[in-house]
Amino acid sequence: MSLASANFSPFFCRPVMHRNVRYNCRVIFLNKHVEEYLLPRIIQEVTGQDTVPFGDAVLATKDTCLGTEICEELWAPNSPHIEMGLDGVEIFTNSSGSHHVLRKAHTRVDLVNSATAKNGGIYILSNQKGCDGDRLYYDGCAMISMNGETVAQGSQFSLDDVEVLVATLDLEDVRSYRAEISSRNLAASKVNPFPRIKVNFALSCSDDLSVPICVPIQWRHHSPEEEICLGPACWLWDYLRRSKQAGFLLPLSGGIDSSATACIVYSMCRQVCLAVKNGNAEVLTDARKIVHDETYVPEDPQEFCKRVFTTCYMASENSSQDTRNRAKLLAEQIGSYHINLNIDAAVKAIVGIFSMVTGRTPCFSVYGGSRRENLALQNVQARVRMVLAYLFAQLTLWTRGMPGGLLVLGSANVDESLRGYLTKYDCSSADINPIGGISKTDLKNFIQYCIENFQLTALRSIMAAPPTAELEPLMDGQVSQTDEADMGMTYAELSIYGKLRKIAKAGPYSMFCKLINLWKEICTPREVASKVKHFFRMYSVNRHKMTTLTPSYHAENYSPDDNRFDLRPFLYNTTWSWQFRCIDNQVNILCFFDVFV
Repeated sequence: MSLASANFSPFFCRPVMHRNVRYNCRVIFLNKHVEEYLLPRIIQEVTGQDTVPFGDAVLATKDTCLGTEICEELWAPNSPHIEMGLDGVEIFTNSSGSHHVLRKAHTRVDLVNSATAKNGGIYILSNQKGCDGDRLYYDGCAMISMNGETVAQGSQFSLDDVEVLVATLDLEDVRSYRAEISSRNLAASKVNPFPRIKVNFALSCSDDLSVPICVPIQWRHHSPEEEICLGPACWLWDYLRRSKQAGFLLPLSGGIDSSATACIVYSMCRQVCLAVKNGNAEVLTDARKIVHDETYVPEDPQEFCKRVFTTCYMASENSSQDTRNRAKLLAEQIGSYHINLNIDAAVKAIVGIFSMVTGRTPCFSVYGGSRRENLALQNVQARVRMVLAYLFAQLTLWTRGMPGGLLVLGSANVDESLRGYLTKYDCSSADINPIGGISKTDLKNFIQYCIENFQLTALRSIMAAPPTAELEPLMDGQVSQTDEADMGMTYAELSIYGKLRKIAKAGPYSMFCKLINLWKEICTPREVASKVKHFFRMYSVNRHKMTTLTPSYHAENYSPDDNRFDLRPFLYNTTWSWQFRCIDNQVNILCFFDVFV
């Protein structure tokens, strides 16, 4: 019986310059390889070696054979583990840097299990954890698989910097599994053999018959709502502790987006308290540094939230009492330090300067003003809120006799950014945005999750209210402006547009062709054409806003973030004359066909 303990991992990844060419390498702490590589002097002084072997090879121990893949090679159509497995490699390792995206863990797990199901073997996947200083969060999710089944699962979201998975497996099970795959024998006879580096040790021992063998387990996947609850929360904690700031400030409007952001911060506080309770000394040290108290122990999430999270409701004459009350009640339930203020004096002062200089006073549409006047007056309110957010972030703790400053959180979702439904340099402009890569539909589901799991009853009225910017005058004290009416499209439609535009690489005509089939039960071709044209007009007119988009947690592959994920132009011909003409021609053909039939 040959038992292998699957915690063997004498590898790490690093860039290597060899013959003036850069390689992404797995460094293996063993002897011999396929080509001599001259070590840098600083490494020579540490190891006492002048050179090490360099190349593509596998390790042959006394009892088995090990191979390695690097990160994305697992996802490649012709992954190295295929030929390695045919060449007799029984254990595969992968030190991955796979970032979190909603619903991605299923694919990662399936790929690993599929790698060992097709060809037999043991696959050991480790993955980076935490925020690496940018928009990505690496979610851990280490695992060990054998013969198509998971035998060990690591946590997907955790504040622990290091996690070790160990599994004891029988190598004879791999050999028996492979012996049953008759087609493998023919394929193995044709494979190009890998250079084998023989090493003088074994992973098993002769007296291991009494060692218990790990059995397959059922992978426990998080729901998308749990992923939103945990992933951005861990990302925020990493960003907060590494930036050495004293907490966050959020303009809390009483709507779904800012409320979801507040709930994520509350989830972060819960994760911190849980980690400290479980004995994580590093998290405790970081928490004490953040609150500037060397004796502090975060035990209650609401109490910790009061120390590190400030929410601010910025009312105007266009704000309703309902949203004010919703924001106040949510702040009370999560425990944030809450501020109420009114921006009317600042707005009137700015408009007054314009009137004094030009002799003209702009008006809202309901009072006879033009569309330009109406939009300008909305933008003034939005931009005043951004300025005040940063002022209060810098000085709120000073007024409370506490040291440090606060990071400003944005709360524009991915669909609004795609459509450009935001004011450039308003409260969407912040230091970081935990929901900037999450759709409105997913945020609504997350809010429901928080109601059920955190008992945040204030969220019920927030869920029931129609999304609104509250930038236009009220009608009889009630909100007259809604987001979907303003945008001319629903949030559900926006999610579909986003996936087709970014992931499917669809332009106007391609999108139209896909949607006339997808929406054939609810829209005529002419209606689809109108919707697609409206989206692309708004998309192209507002694309410039993506160049200043607040760095956001990356959670969707259709993120319009111009700085990293969507490198398309930000200046388009907004008439799309050729594409729209093609759409019109196709609509005429379809309509003629319908009439003829």
